[in-house]
Amino acid sequence: MILTDIVLKNLATAGRYTDDQTKGLHLWIKPSYQRYWIFRYTADGVRQNMSLGAYPMIGLKEARQRATKARHDINNGINPINQKKVSKAQIEASQDKVLFNEFALNYIAIMKPKWSNPKHADQWVSTMKTYAFPIIGEMSLDQIDTPHIKEIVLPIWNIKPETASRVRGRLERILSAAIVDKLRQPMNPALWKGHLEHLLPPPPKSDQHHAALPYEQMTVFMAVLKEIDGVAALALQFTILNASRTGEVIHAMRGEINGDVWTIPAKRMKKKKEHQVPLCKRSLELIAMAAYLEPNSQYLFSRQGKPLSSMAMLMQVRRQAAGKTVHGFRSSFRDWVSEETDHSPEVAEMALAHTIGNKVEAAYRRRNLLERRRKLMTDWESYCLTGTWGNIVAFPIQKTA
Repeated sequence: MILTDIVLKNLATAGRYTDDQTKGLHLWIKPSYQRYWIFRYTADGVRQNMSLGAYPMIGLKEARQRATKARHDINNGINPINQKKVSKAQIEASQDKVLFNEFALNYIAIMKPKWSNPKHADQWVSTMKTYAFPIIGEMSLDQIDTPHIKEIVLPIWNIKPETASRVRGRLERILSAAIVDKLRQPMNPALWKGHLEHLLPPPPKSDQHHAALPYEQMTVFMAVLKEIDGVAALALQFTILNASRTGEVIHAMRGEINGDVWTIPAKRMKKKKEHQVPLCKRSLELIAMAAYLEPNSQYLFSRQGKPLSSMAMLMQVRRQAAGKTVHGFRSSFRDWVSEETDHSPEVAEMALAHTIGNKVEAAYRRRNLLERRRKLMTDWESYCLTGTWGNIVAFPIQKTA
């Protein structure tokens, strides 16, 4: 048959499929649904099968190029399998063995400046040290194979699916870099599509949302926060009143405030698009209070001139409302808008900086609706601040510095 990209994607039955466009090129689909390119040829009177790599990591175009080169070698009296063995042996003999842990840590250090969140590098190192290094850390890059990857991720595949998925993805990227750096031969044993997807069950999809405080309890919760000393409580109030994300607030700079508008740069937004936030009375008071505590800081909320950690506000929430999350307050805000107000859904979604999927609706909302959002956030602030001391029974007050 004439193989095309569309034909390849639709092949689902185990067997050998010949490419009529390239002599000797076949795609073999095993009963396990693993797919490999094979180049079949005869040398010295013996039929031989030469592996050209796994599909889809090696696409149709590259497989044809590899088969054509192998055919050229045969026509020049060179057996490509023997030549491949010689080349591999020469590479192994000429280079020092690079251990996975050394290469992984170096890769993370190189990539760190490219990641928008400075915490990512620490997370990468932590997961590698916890899950990968005990198994493959002292192995050379060219020794690592599929069984090693399975040994790393299988114990946590079902009980910690998100962590397992991240570990596998990070291993894939590190080993891909090693392949590009010619420190190991293809293929990548951590590759999911066309490889591990046939050896591991699909990762369980979590339908778990961020635990949110019912908006009816927000007035009492905010009254409690007002009685707590410390910059984390100030930052948390600010985050709630503006329906913001943690990362947007803890790295917020004083220079981003212009009058009563806070402009968050695109690099700190989830969708990488600049976002303006109309600040109401209490938000401006919180900024002033934080500035009094740290007059020389460049950040809105800081300790000793440094931004708050990503856990500072979460720990404050846990002390007052165990099991809830900072992100969950965005859901509380959205529920309040839907159930208690006449504000339009598009204004609420714009306030949350959500992506607009519908193109017509997106065109309608090309303006940032700043004044309509200001009215919405003023109403939200008024609602949140109606709690009285006498109502504080649900949340214990624990003052923290």
